Amino acid sequence: MTAPGRSAPIRVLVVEDDPVAADAHRLYVARVPGFAVAGTARTRAEAVRLLDQVPVDLILLDLYLPDGHGLALLRSLRTAGHAADVIAVTSARDLAVVREGVSLSVVQYVLKPFAFATLRDRLLRYAEFHAAAGEAGGQDEVDRALAALRAPA
Repeated sequence: MTAPGRSAPIRVLVVEDDPVAADAHRLYVARVPGFAVAGTARTRAEAVRLLDQVPVDLILLDLYLPDGHGLALLRSLRTAGHAADVIAVTSARDLAVVREGVSLSVVQYVLKPFAFATLRDRLLRYAEFHAAAGEAGGQDEVDRALAALRAPA
C-alpha cells in the first residue's frame, strides 16, 4: 500500500548513530503504509555515501552524530544539490537549533524519546504534503499543503 497519489513508496534514509534507536526508527518507518527504508547510516560520512548511491525522498536525521552535527550535514547536502526533505529526529531542544533547521528546510521536528504513533502521524502528514503536486490555484491550496506538515493542536 502506498501513500495517496503515489505509485511508489516514499524512500526514507534513517541517519541515527545509536544502533537501538536506528533499528527502532527503521522498523517504525517500515510499518507505515506508503514508506520504505532506503538505508540506514550511523555517521555523517555514511549518510553522504548512501545519498550518492541510493535515491531518497526523506531523511530522518539525528542531529548529534559522532562525526559532526546533523545540521552541518544538511547544509553540505543542500550545497551539493541534494533536495531530499528532512525530519529531524533528535533530543536537541535548543530553539536556536530548531530555527536553523527550519532555515535549512527541515519540514518536521520530532523530539526523542517518542512512540511509534508520533512518528507514524508525522510520516502520514509528510506523505500528504509530498503528494501535493502541480500549481496551486490559490492561497488556500498553499495553506492546506503547508498545514499538512503541522501537528494537531
